[in-house]
Amino acid sequence: MRRFSLPAVVSALLLAGVTPVSPLAPSPASAHSGCAASGQDGRGGRLVDVARQVKRELDLNSVLLRVTVRGKEMVTAALGHSMTGVPADTRMHFRNGGVAISYLTHTLLQLVQEGRVGLDDPVSRWFPKLPHGDKITLRMLGSTTSGLADYVTDPAFLDALHADPFRQWTGREVVAISTAKPLWYEPGTNWSYSHANFQLLGRALEKITGTDLATLLRQRVLGPFGLRETRSDTTPAIPEPVLHAFSGERGIYEESTYWNPSWSIARGSVMTTDICDLARSAEAIGSGELLSPASYRTMLNPGTVGLGGPTDRCPETVCRAQTEERHYGLGNVILNSWVVQNPVFNGFAAQQSYLPSRGVAIAVATTAGPDAPAGNTASVVAQRLAAVLAPDHPLGA
Repeated sequence: MRRFSLPAVVSALLLAGVTPVSPLAPSPASAHSGCAASGQDGRGGRLVDVARQVKRELDLNSVLLRVTVRGKEMVTAALGHSMTGVPADTRMHFRNGGVAISYLTHTLLQLVQEGRVGLDDPVSRWFPKLPHGDKITLRMLGSTTSGLADYVTDPAFLDALHADPFRQWTGREVVAISTAKPLWYEPGTNWSYSHANFQLLGRALEKITGTDLATLLRQRVLGPFGLRETRSDTTPAIPEPVLHAFSGERGIYEESTYWNPSWSIARGSVMTTDICDLARSAEAIGSGELLSPASYRTMLNPGTVGLGGPTDRCPETVCRAQTEERHYGLGNVILNSWVVQNPVFNGFAAQQSYLPSRGVAIAVATTAGPDAPAGNTASVVAQRLAAVLAPDHPLGA
């Protein structure tokens, strides 16, 4: 997702702490005892110490983390504060942003398995008026190799977004910004992240199945994975208890919890979750639970042509190493064998990571203090945890 700098304009450093029980009183509909913080003895305690150190280094308000190994919990913890005087809690909900991309592509691969659609079908079949739709395929949307410009890089869009962060955007509006621009490259010949791909993929899945996207993802992904605390919303609402976010991207450090995320991904896949569901999601997606062996291989490597570099001048050995060690799969980033999603937007940052060979799932969510650096701070925490758990498989670039 989008990355912005966070200028230090307010000195509101929050105290750190591990909180096994939240002082909030979540509604019965949203609370579930399965995401309570665990003890921090032994190896789990070491992981908490690592996360606490990163929290101090990066000036983070909060860090939520959960690590499991082959489905068994190693540690679940909350550090810091959601708001001043309100400790962070593992049961708090936050936005998961681009994690839903993995759900879109998982659903697409299921439909391919069922013979209802082909990955290389042109999207003009569902979007006859889409510019270049006869050259762009479903695979290209899922692997983000379509060449469509990213509307999030458009200065006019960013100005409008910052002028009114509560605005409700439609998919038609934001995709029109992308299609009004020339292709960044011929479809399928390079890689570049474009939010337009996943706006279109969500709509295509609806057209293929005749089912609204929120229902489709609940039936095909959220329900089968057992993600009870993950849900789609059509408004900026977040279920209680809420992890509050803050951002400095508009020039002042301010609360951004309820900024409208409608621009970020297709309607019906704008979601909230908790840290336990995020860890379960990492495991289920990363192991390909709902996929055939062939579909799982495609998810890990759909034939992506790189990560945005000059592929026409890339030495063969460099390109091969990039493909093997760091590339974009179908809806997931593959980093040294880890299967990753790492959203950051509107003051929220998160990362889900799964190492198939070890069965290790790492889930992290963070919120930023006024002096936090730009970029995905949850990724930094996840990288440090991975260095303890699997030092021979660094979770980084």
